[in-house]
Amino acid sequence: MKLHVVTGCTAAGKTEWALRWAEAHGAEIISCDSLLFYRGMDIGTAKPTPAERARIPHHLIDVRAVNEPMNVASYAMLARIVAEEIVARGRRVLVAGGSGFYLKAFFAAVTDAVEVPADLRAQVAARLAAEGLAALVAELERLNPAGLGALDRDNPRRVTRALERCLASGQSLAQLAAEFARIPAPFAAWEKEVTLLERPPAELEARIEARVAGMLRQGLVEEVRRLRAAGLEENPSAAGAIGYREVRALLDGRLAPGQLAAEIVRNTRALVKKQRTWFRTQLPAHRTAVP
Repeated sequence: MKLHVVTGCTAAGKTEWALRWAEAHGAEIISCDSLLFYRGMDIGTAKPTPAERARIPHHLIDVRAVNEPMNVASYAMLARIVAEEIVARGRRVLVAGGSGFYLKAFFAAVTDAVEVPADLRAQVAARLAAEGLAALVAELERLNPAGLGALDRDNPRRVTRALERCLASGQSLAQLAAEFARIPAPFAAWEKEVTLLERPPAELEARIEARVAGMLRQGLVEEVRRLRAAGLEENPSAAGAIGYREVRALLDGRLAPGQLAAEIVRNTRALVKKQRTWFRTQLPAHRTAVP
């Protein structure tokens, strides 16, 4: 069995490239975008339009309410089921998207069996607020006498997650890492062919600016109003996504109307920088293509 994967930075042109490739090769598309899961998040995500989805079957789009978070373990399981169904129909599988964390599920194990109870997560968060990051790092060092390895001690999110996992499992970070290394990847038996779409920086910058302007013309502000009423802010990942968080700031009076487009463009540029780093350091063997 074989997976064809196309990825690239935001606004690189993945949607149209994927449609053309799928039409030419008899494929169906599995979305690998961390926001296309959510119903109603259409404009700000540049979700494939109904017309585009009519051209080629798309999977794992609109599979969650906006207040119902997706996690990578659920995604990997659903993607595996869908991929096997596509192959059984005699079609090829094309994975398309630029969300590195979810994309990694096709190349390696991404989660283990450690479950952190909600009350423990709340306790660690309370300790962080009351005692500060240094106290959590000290607790981690006590639980890990052999050291913390490559853990970024200055990153509150990573320190918090590491402490939660140690407390929930009763194991050290080294023990957790050793167990994780033995977990088979969800698509270990599949052959992968990976394509990275690349555009010249100036061209990508122009596409980002045009994309943001188009989203605002299409009604991004009204979309965010509707999503708020549907529980957007119950899902931190969705609420904090670029485009949505800036409009929320506008609606709350924390951002002037004249600053909205520029702020979305600025944050999109920062995202592209992170994506490029991920592709350079995390993406397995691949070819590059110009959309």
